[in-house]
Amino acid sequence: MIALMNALIRYATSSIGKKQIVGLTGLMLCGFLAGHLAGNFLLYKGEGVFNAYAQFLTSNPLLPYIELALLGVFMTHIGFALWVTWEDLLARPERYAVRRNAGGRTIGSSTMIYTGALTLAFLLFHVTVFKLSGEAEQHVRGLFGVVIDCFKSGAWVAFYAAALLGLGVHLSHGVQSAFQTFGVNHEKLTPGIKAAGLLFAAAMAVCFGMIPVLTKMGRIG
Repeated sequence: MIALMNALIRYATSSIGKKQIVGLTGLMLCGFLAGHLAGNFLLYKGEGVFNAYAQFLTSNPLLPYIELALLGVFMTHIGFALWVTWEDLLARPERYAVRRNAGGRTIGSSTMIYTGALTLAFLLFHVTVFKLSGEAEQHVRGLFGVVIDCFKSGAWVAFYAAALLGLGVHLSHGVQSAFQTFGVNHEKLTPGIKAAGLLFAAAMAVCFGMIPVLTKMGRIG
């Protein structure tokens, strides 16, 4: 057991180990996003269907454990991502006066830390509004009513649009980078992985983003 723990520690503290942990937890969070979006699509079915779905989730006795596990994945992803970023900065202490977009760098790859921070801020707001402060109101109007009221505000819709754009940019590099970290980097596979990553990023940003926009327009609710 001690040998196994030492091996895990050596792996988690190695350069490739840290990057693979970031990649693995990132892919796990992508799975969560896809599932969360599927649930959000029930908003289009109307108040009764969406509130029934929300009640089903909140009444599940496993929900606290699932949320705790999800929190662990988020914290691990954020912590190891910051660790890798910090070590990269230490390895390149000198900053060039003019930065060139070389080596295939994209907007997504060069702004990961910023879009990640924006996504974290968005997540904290999202949880506060719909999970914490909205609990009392949900007993009266249901989660559907809380969502509709939130997106009546143009300011919140604009914030959501900006945050989801940042999420899309983050995913546009994160998905393909995760696969490359695990060695999936072949001339025949890489173009397809990049295309799939971009498609997934665009789908998440657009599909999530359309919900507040259509709610503000009166198409939902």
